[in-house]
Amino acid sequence: MSSRIVSSRPGPLALTLLSVLAPFALGFFLSYLFRAVNAVVGPNLAADLDLSASELGLLTSAYLFAFALFQLPLGVLLDRFGPRRVQAALLACAASGSLLFALGQGAVSLTVARALIGLGFAGGLMSGFKAVVLWVPEPRRALANAAIMSFGALGTLVATVPTELAVQAVGWRAVFAGLAAITFAVAALIFLAVPERADGPAAENLARQIASLRRILRDGAFWRLAPLLASTAGTHIAIQTLWAGPWFRDVAGFDRIGVANYLMLVAVAFFAGILLTGAVADWFVRRGVDLLTVMLGFIVLFLVSEVAIVLQWTSLNPPVWAIFGMTGQVAVLAYPWLSSHFGAALSGRANTAMNLALFLAAFGIQYAIGAIIDLFPTTADGGYHPTGYRVGFGVFLAIQVLALIWYLPGHRALVNARAPA
Repeated sequence: MSSRIVSSRPGPLALTLLSVLAPFALGFFLSYLFRAVNAVVGPNLAADLDLSASELGLLTSAYLFAFALFQLPLGVLLDRFGPRRVQAALLACAASGSLLFALGQGAVSLTVARALIGLGFAGGLMSGFKAVVLWVPEPRRALANAAIMSFGALGTLVATVPTELAVQAVGWRAVFAGLAAITFAVAALIFLAVPERADGPAAENLARQIASLRRILRDGAFWRLAPLLASTAGTHIAIQTLWAGPWFRDVAGFDRIGVANYLMLVAVAFFAGILLTGAVADWFVRRGVDLLTVMLGFIVLFLVSEVAIVLQWTSLNPPVWAIFGMTGQVAVLAYPWLSSHFGAALSGRANTAMNLALFLAAFGIQYAIGAIIDLFPTTADGGYHPTGYRVGFGVFLAIQVLALIWYLPGHRALVNARAPA
């Protein structure tokens, strides 16, 4: 029953993952499917609506913009009402947006619908992370978070070859109509099947919750970490969920099935990487190594892969894009650190504040790459110029390096930092 209250945690982590966290993982699965689907259907949208690169980037990134804008109120809602009710309501909103997208007749209506989808999936990951804080012991939270994240990677997988085949069979409008029905079903599952913890929702009043949010945003440790997470994870999202597909077409020279196959390679790597980073982090934490140090090692690998992509070393495509997919979302390791740093009561607000920075960056990067690509002439076959990708991707690689330089001097202090009183 939806009103069932459970006051004790399930014992084994596997039981918790199955009985409590799996429904939230399904929501995150859909979140990443919708986030990445335009990497496949983008050419259809561009052809049907005669979109430029910047217009396609704006339409696609509307998801990220609405997603980002709702992060701060989302944190307050999660801490006040708990993840079950908040996530069920938001997924119903996403289902409505998907249906409107299927019915859209122009660039404006599709952009509005895409923004509504982004709003509806604003809690896709954070609601699961809040459930982890409520149900999973602190030493195992990185592993539990990674398990939820891995379902997002499965969503990315479905957004590649399976989506391409579905679009070829029934068209992109029918695909989005079907996704609307599936999303509403998951919303109902979360609302009806997930239990509530008696000590879950926050008891403090709204004014105190907002005051606590200001404390988070004044924390120096938060702002030491935010630029690095926002620039690396934001760039990964911007490229994987849109610009990787055109890059494989225009730089690597693949046809549509070849593009979908390479997008699947990146998605498989993403799935493996999320599981690997969670397991590696769990192993190191049990042996006294902090999460942020583990995260830093993976970020260095991610930056190395981007260097090869910017230089367009296409002969190294399989290993380079595999590393890109595996390491691009290591920001997940910072979220249990944020929860520990600020405490369980503030965990929703702390995580969503970081998510705000991350997805605003992803929105800006996804749109800006398109605007940079538009500065260069199209190719004879109507594709985007390879130099545009080199410059667009290179600009944001440089920004990530600067963010790393900003972060490194404060790393040890950050590991030992306490939250503000």
